[in-house]
Amino acid sequence: MVKKKRLRLIAEMARKIRAYRELKNRPRDSQRYALDYDTMTRPFSGKKLPVLAWKDVQRETRLFSLLSGMRMFGLGRLFTRKSWLDEHTEPCYWKITKVKVDYTAENMDHGKAWGVLTFRGKEEPKEREVDKVMYHDWRLVPKHEEEEFRRCEPVPEPAARSVRYPPLLRAMILAQQAKEQGVEVSTLPEPLLPLKRVVTLNQEYFRRQDELKKQEGTPV
Repeated sequence: MVKKKRLRLIAEMARKIRAYRELKNRPRDSQRYALDYDTMTRPFSGKKLPVLAWKDVQRETRLFSLLSGMRMFGLGRLFTRKSWLDEHTEPCYWKITKVKVDYTAENMDHGKAWGVLTFRGKEEPKEREVDKVMYHDWRLVPKHEEEEFRRCEPVPEPAARSVRYPPLLRAMILAQQAKEQGVEVSTLPEPLLPLKRVVTLNQEYFRRQDELKKQEGTPV
């Protein structure tokens, strides 16, 4: 006879309560990224910012410092970053589509934002969360300069470069293809190795994995 599995309802309820308390008591972004501008340290973690960043931090603004002073929190406006302006000639900017403000923060200058990213003239197909909103290098694109800022001549994609395989590996690949296709090795095209690196495990991949785990209720 199969032994019935015990239902530990109280233990399961206690686990859910602990998880809810941890979620409720976790520090907000306004606490994690708060900065003492006199000592250049974050009170929550006690970490000090790099010395080379002090000058920029004192005169630059974060994304939500700009959004909090705008009508409708800047929905539909374009924002870029100082580092993008210095590093790229093509337009790089975010178009803000959704904002979630932390109303417990002073001046409401913390929260999360979502938008459509255009990087080096190429617009992404769907919106996603704006990253690095706590960085001190955000710029608002003026309304009368948006059309000029967006203008970009598309740069042609460079041709894919490839090289020949090493002799032993080349012979193994040709032998395998000849066996699968049932033809002579001499009739097969030369196998080439592309030099372009295909990255599958990028930042967006891990962000999607975290979202799936949160939807399933499993700890990240």
